[in-house]
Amino acid sequence: MSRSARPLTSARVRHKIKELTTPSADGNYVVNRNPRNLERLRIGYKPTGYHLEKPGRSYWHTLEINTSGRYVSADVKHFENGTILSASTSEWAIKQQLYKTNDTPAFVNLGRVLAQRCLQAGITEMTCNVTAVPGSKLEKLLKAVQENGVSFQEPARLPLTHPWDAFRHEKPWEVTEQQISTQPAAKK
Repeated sequence: MSRSARPLTSARVRHKIKELTTPSADGNYVVNRNPRNLERLRIGYKPTGYHLEKPGRSYWHTLEINTSGRYVSADVKHFENGTILSASTSEWAIKQQLYKTNDTPAFVNLGRVLAQRCLQAGITEMTCNVTAVPGSKLEKLLKAVQENGVSFQEPARLPLTHPWDAFRHEKPWEVTEQQISTQPAAKK
């Protein structure tokens, strides 16, 4: 029996995976372990949804907040994979630090915890379709998330450029000499 005609076994699959994932001798081997790398580079697919939908679906990550009579929960959802991370006042570690699980300090602290988890996961931008009444608990939660380093505006997707286009958009991962010369010099 030839090598290519042998039946597929788990040992052959493991061997092939090991062969593909071990670095080569020349050192030019790169493994992308971040499945959302293209989104961070602004070239990944961003769904547009239907134009009559409200709210629209043009996002990579979105924030959803659910309040019940007793608890508050906040979820960050990816357009394709569903819930990526969440925080809730029903979690034991958060609940132990709160006097009540649905008052204003609970909303503010939930916003802080959610922002910390987002930054640890590498999510710095997301959309938020929640409209809050000025001065409400929900507005304070959203403000706490923003104050702790998460933006509620995702960058626009880079438009597709063709070789015949006269204007080419600047890529976010390229650094030009002009950008380097305009940065202030570091003090010694």
